[in-house]
Amino acid sequence: MLNPNPDKMKGKPEPVDVHVGRRIRMRRIWMQVTLTALADAIGVTFQQVQKYEKGTNRVGASRLQQIADALVAPVSYFFEDMPGAAPVGGDNRSGQKKLQPEIIEFASSDVGLALIRAFSQITDKRVRQGTVRNSVRWAGFIS
Repeated sequence: MLNPNPDKMKGKPEPVDVHVGRRIRMRRIWMQVTLTALADAIGVTFQQVQKYEKGTNRVGASRLQQIADALVAPVSYFFEDMPGAAPVGGDNRSGQKKLQPEIIEFASSDVGLALIRAFSQITDKRVRQGTVRNSVRWAGFIS
């Protein structure tokens, strides 16, 4: 029989709920979907979507499927790059590296998403490379 974990702090979101919420928010903003539009699509209030995105309220399986459908993403997308999670199958057969938590946090922020969106709209490879080179030089990483 399973016993409740006495160390669990009441009121504090579980890390997996926070991660899933960040991924929901990141995908919603990337797809340029408002809180209200997503809420309407899944049949909840925009406040409820805010709670999902903060990890305050846990997203159930059927609701996560609705969110995935509304945001045109597989359910697995919301669990990708979760800190501390083992790769599916126990090893990383895809050859992909795990993203650092700070990268995920930046990419899910308003500024990060705006920067990613703007950069992805640059179609000329030379302009992209120059932008990166100048940004890195400006930040003092190279001279």
